[in-house]
Amino acid sequence: MNPLLTTLQAYPFERLRALFADIAPNPALAPISLGIGEPRHPTPALIMQAMAETPNTLSTYPATGGLPALRTACADWLKRRYAVSVDPTTQILPVNGSREALFALAQVVVDASQSHQRKPLVVCPNPFYQIYEGAALLAGAEPLFVPSDAQRNFAIDWSHVTPAQWAQTQLLYVCSPGNPAGAVMPLAEWEQLFALSDQYGFVIASDECYSEIYFRDEPPLGGLQAATLLGRKDFKNLIMFTSLSKRSNAPGLRSGFVAGDASLIKSFLLYRTYHGGAMSPMVQAGSAAAWQDEAHVIENRAQYRQKFAAVTPVLADVMQVALPDAGFYLWAEVPAAFGGDDALFAATLLRQYNVTVLPGSYLARTTDGFNPGAGRVRMALVAETDECLEAANRIKAFINNYAATTARDQ
Repeated sequence: MNPLLTTLQAYPFERLRALFADIAPNPALAPISLGIGEPRHPTPALIMQAMAETPNTLSTYPATGGLPALRTACADWLKRRYAVSVDPTTQILPVNGSREALFALAQVVVDASQSHQRKPLVVCPNPFYQIYEGAALLAGAEPLFVPSDAQRNFAIDWSHVTPAQWAQTQLLYVCSPGNPAGAVMPLAEWEQLFALSDQYGFVIASDECYSEIYFRDEPPLGGLQAATLLGRKDFKNLIMFTSLSKRSNAPGLRSGFVAGDASLIKSFLLYRTYHGGAMSPMVQAGSAAAWQDEAHVIENRAQYRQKFAAVTPVLADVMQVALPDAGFYLWAEVPAAFGGDDALFAATLLRQYNVTVLPGSYLARTTDGFNPGAGRVRMALVAETDECLEAANRIKAFINNYAATTARDQ
């Protein structure tokens, strides 16, 4: 058995199940879950139609590199969305969702052959998408968590990484728009990271799966777009990841793509050829149709904007919470009455009001005695507006009643 498997930590939802194991939710209220970031808007019919119209190709093995039509559709989307030009034959690779690809890239990039002397580092934000940590550990690297700063719109404070640590770094995961806080990295931050990558030689993996759900007039800046604006048109040591899960409400399609540095894409393709990462031609056809259409994306974004506009003011009456730059999460501070205990908040909310939220501390790691997710909860506004608004009103009543009860008991 691979001993590195023992280094993996419990996934946040395993911890949530353990927290809720002995809790009996209020049976008078229908359950509402804001815990899991799984899109629940309808999948656009054009995806299903394109798949249904695909000729029967189940009798042959699909190519790992994907069909030219899909790679071209992805490249065309990058051009429309970011004004970025890539070669679809060498700088695009279809993948089975960004989660699988984010994990796999670490297995391609990390060289742990000298790990008996000093383990390589994989740097990632904190809080973070848990795949970054698991990918680092199973590649034989050590994850290094860099905290976000609530005073700077949850930007990552890269000054926490020392020159010696950067020299040990082989891979950097960034997430913009971020999960859970929804912050978007500005061009100056990209310029800083590119300079560090040039100096120390590490690869940047840019997770951009929330890029199409945003609330400002200006769409979020992407990694390849930032590189292009800074004159880095070869995308040296840069790979971006995106998918149709959030953009097109198609998490079950397991479809996305990576793009960037042609030499990294070549190595990634080699790895995936052995790993068995080919995408079904039917899925490729549905994916190409999705990347070619923006109408359903605009409608999807409008639904989220309406939802957040309705829900955020209700919650803001009783807790510190603000509209994010992008994404479909609210990253809310637990009121003082709970003593900063996000797990207590989540457990008591479920018991009394049958609403599920995710404790923020479950999404982060404690470093130097500090967990940057502690004292917050993540709320995924993925259900329809009425259900999300009902959840918000329950949370408001819960906080008001809890504060009043606590005051009486003191």
